[in-house]
Parts: sequence; C-alpha cells; structure tokens
Amino acid sequence: MTSGATSVDTSDGARLAVRQDGQGPDLLLVSGLGGTAGFWAPCLPALALAHRVTRFDQRGIGASGRGTAPCDIDRLARDCLAVMDALGIATAVFVGHSTGGAIGQALARLAPDRLRGLVLSATWLKPSRYMEALFGARRRILDLDPVAYAATGAMMGYAPSWLDAHWAAFEAATAHAPTAEEARRVVRERIDALLAFDGSASVAAIRCPVLVLGARDDLIVPAFLQEDLAAALPPDPRIVRYEDGGHFFPVTRTPDFTRDLLAFTGSLP
Repeated sequence: MTSGATSVDTSDGARLAVRQDGQGPDLLLVSGLGGTAGFWAPCLPALALAHRVTRFDQRGIGASGRGTAPCDIDRLARDCLAVMDALGIATAVFVGHSTGGAIGQALARLAPDRLRGLVLSATWLKPSRYMEALFGARRRILDLDPVAYAATGAMMGYAPSWLDAHWAAFEAATAHAPTAEEARRVVRERIDALLAFDGSASVAAIRCPVLVLGARDDLIVPAFLQEDLAAALPPDPRIVRYEDGGHFFPVTRTPDFTRDLLAFTGSLP
C-alpha cells in the first residue's frame, strides 16, 4: 500500500491539500459540510486495501486555500475535476457524504464520463422545508456562538449512544469550532451553497451505477429525503438503509459502511 500528500492548484488560486492511500481502481472520497479529508480516516484501512483512495480538504477548509471564486456546488464539483486532472485520474468511483453527495450529483452532470460509479451517502436531491429551517437555525447559532454551533453539530450528527461512548469526537468537534471570522465566513457560504443546490432537473440523466446509503435515525438529512433522492434516480439504484448510526454513519458504522461500499465497487465492470 502506498500513501502520500500533495497539493493541487485551481484556476482561481485555491491550493487544495490532497492525500492518496492504497493501490487499485480509483476511489474519490468527498466529505460534507465540514469539508475535511480527515472525516474518512476510519474508513481508510479497509478501502485502501482494494483501491487508490484520494481525498482532500475542500477550498477554505483545513490545509486548503480558499481561492477567489464564488463557492457553490458546481464550483466544488469542478474542484474535484481539478484534483482528478492533476493526479491523472481518468475515471473514479465517487463517494460523496452529505454535501459531498450534492457535489457528486453535480459532477455526474458536468463530467459524466469521469465516473465509473456514484455513491450518495446521507444526501438529498433538493432542500426541503426541514433542511431550510435546520440550516437556517445552524447559521444563526454559528453567528452567535461558534462553539455551540460545533457542539450541536456533533450532537445531531452522531448517534447519541455512540457519541456518549466516544466522547473524544465531541471534544474534537468543539476544539475545532470555527471561531475565527474567516472560518465562519467559509461555513456560511457552504451552508448557502448546499441550500441552493437542486439536482432534480438532471438526476434522472445519471448514467453510471449508483449506490444510495442512509440511516433511518439521521437528523440532518432525514430518511425521507434520502428516499426522495432514490426515487428520482434512474431505475435500479442500489439502496442500503441502516437502522441506526446517525448522520455520520461512515464513522459510527465503519465496518458496515466499508463492507457495503466495497461490495458495490467490486461489482462494477
């Protein structure tokens, strides 16, 4: 297994911090609102045995620069293309969690020939009143108290029993709260981007095989939104629904998540 860190520059000056691990067919992992490559760390031991796994901090997040372009879902999808182009990745299975799944839908529209498969994990087709109210409230909390924003995000994102038994995850979330004004600005624009995303006009044209993953107790992207997405896809997407695990089930149910993901990638031509 090989591993290494590099950086990729975008056309508007964002320098993206990229990490690759493993060998095999390419797997591109894109995380959600938090936008970090580190979200996927629990999954790497299993995934990197079968794939070359690429992940990166999204623009303005972690070790990546912000750049000058306005931030919307299409821009974030083009960042994925920039990473693929720079690293010589002709095609990949795209795995997008939450906002990453919206990015994946946009990428499937912008560059369908670059995707061997698309995994939509805890994501949605278009915002609902629930999402608009939830993220509107989270945006106000962010402005008033960024530590409370991080704390409530952890409590909503993880299954309560799991979080209570893994309290270090809560402490890490609050320790990395977006307390600086620039960090809050990046989070605000990312919330605006996810609320503006609507994939309903193009989702039926997705050509590659699709796996939809969700948890029935997800409070951030509830099961009904995941079901609406699955119903709008072309016929016969593969669907896996966990009974529990919360929004962050790739972390709380890592063995199940990686098993189901590898079963999907292993079935692709």
